[in-house]
Amino acid sequence: MFQRSIADSDTQLNRKSYYEASVQRPAPAPCLQEPIEADVVVVGAGFSGLSAALEMAQKGLSVVVLEADRVGSGASGRNGGQAIVGYASGLGPFQEQLGAADARRAWDMSLEALDLIEQRMAAHQIDCDWVRGYVYVAESARKARALRAEIDAMQQLGVACDWAEGAEVRRHIDSPRYVAAAYENRSGHLHPLKYALGLARAAQAAGVRIFEGSAVTGLQRGSHLVATTAQGQVTARFGVLAGNCMLPEFGPQVAPEIAPRIMPVGTYMVSTQPLDPALCARLIPSNAAVCDNNFVLDYFRFSADHRMLFGGRVSYTTRTPGDLEATMHERMAQVFPDLRGMSVEHVWGGFVDISMNRAPDFGRLGDNLYYLQGFSGHGVALTGLAGQLVAEAVAGQAGRFDVFARLQHHHFPGGALLRTPSLALGMWWHRLRDML
Repeated sequence: MFQRSIADSDTQLNRKSYYEASVQRPAPAPCLQEPIEADVVVVGAGFSGLSAALEMAQKGLSVVVLEADRVGSGASGRNGGQAIVGYASGLGPFQEQLGAADARRAWDMSLEALDLIEQRMAAHQIDCDWVRGYVYVAESARKARALRAEIDAMQQLGVACDWAEGAEVRRHIDSPRYVAAAYENRSGHLHPLKYALGLARAAQAAGVRIFEGSAVTGLQRGSHLVATTAQGQVTARFGVLAGNCMLPEFGPQVAPEIAPRIMPVGTYMVSTQPLDPALCARLIPSNAAVCDNNFVLDYFRFSADHRMLFGGRVSYTTRTPGDLEATMHERMAQVFPDLRGMSVEHVWGGFVDISMNRAPDFGRLGDNLYYLQGFSGHGVALTGLAGQLVAEAVAGQAGRFDVFARLQHHHFPGGALLRTPSLALGMWWHRLRDML
């Protein structure tokens, strides 16, 4: 019941997506209807799966991608579009478990992940509305102190930031809500579905075979893997599981040992009508993406056609909030009073995967099956890096992949039945703290 409701909710949440409304998808890829063979089978045609497929095809491997729905139909095609340096966990888990040297390697690879977006855009002519720039904001003195400590640490790691407090905050954002802000231009934002479709085109041009509407319902392990769908199967030497929290929805026994290590979290967005470009330029002068440092955070940016894309509410249950549009509109108006009364034209959302410690969870099952999950809200950039690292590992160069694979991860407490209510209670506690 619980698993099925996630899939049902996910389908409903994508019906009014701004991203879907602003692209022209190509004709659907075929459904797999026969037994085939390949060097690698990739499960999931989101950012990480497509990135892995592209990288492995460029190394001369034959690759098949199996997607339950359509390319970019999950979190990769619905997210806030914010590509951010670092990790949702910070460097804490890396430093504690791996030591200072590998923690710094992980940080440097997060910068590399941002460069990789720009490199792929240039190499494969992917037009996805990429804009450099990111603004971090705080809405109280306590939050400002925490943000300042984070920014100081970031600068020590080589990312230059422009700090502002009080009236100076308006240099970065014209909002009465924030008391401090910091700007950096290594991070940025893009149209995620355009980027996903561009990666798919690049992968297909490199020889990757993509099958849509082909959910993997079973996986036989051994020296060769056999991935089974409703009408076909793929036999391969290697496999990459890139379905994240949606993987067990279709094949509960595909990788049951890793499913309890991530939690599906509902996240939601709205977009306004197109706005006056002059108003957009006044509200966020740099046209950067913005995010606050609350536990239940707000994140927002302007689209290429001058709409405010505003994300905020989260849900640790499978139920979409009933007052979603009104609540999101009010939250947006509190941040930008000038947008009160502007019509909301799109409301959408989906499920992202988080790990217990918010660090990414990459690893192996046996010798030839790899998995990529637990991006915890930082997936726009890190998924691309993950695909590159797993391709290196399959090709016999696993050193960088193993920086992440050595991280220890725990199951969420309570099992499938109790983890949702326990996390919902935890979310409410953090929301109360955000209000102090």
